[in-house]
Amino acid sequence: MVSPSSKEVFIQGITHDGKTFRPSDWAERLAGVMSSFRPGGARPGSHLSYSPWCIPTTLNGVKCVVVHRDLQGHEPMAWDFVINFARDNNLQVAEACLLPDVPPLPKP
Repeated sequence: MVSPSSKEVFIQGITHDGKTFRPSDWAERLAGVMSSFRPGGARPGSHLSYSPWCIPTTLNGVKCVVVHRDLQGHEPMAWDFVINFARDNNLQVAEACLLPDVPPLPKP
């Protein structure tokens, strides 16, 4: 399902049979559960922000959770949890890397 060569895995809010996954805030809920898994470990107040290893987003109108491969190296059970969440809920998973936003070129 997931190869070790990609840096990030995108869990998409679309099932394999094309249905939108519910509830509509599933991505935020999953990322919230994973908020304490972060570089340096959990710290006071870390539950108030998302982990850089598990970020909810919307891509092309589809809710997604971007899971960074570093999570697997630091917290294998947490990695298994998110991958099994996708599998158990029949969600589509894509391997890729999230590109940073590039500012537009100045007009001549």
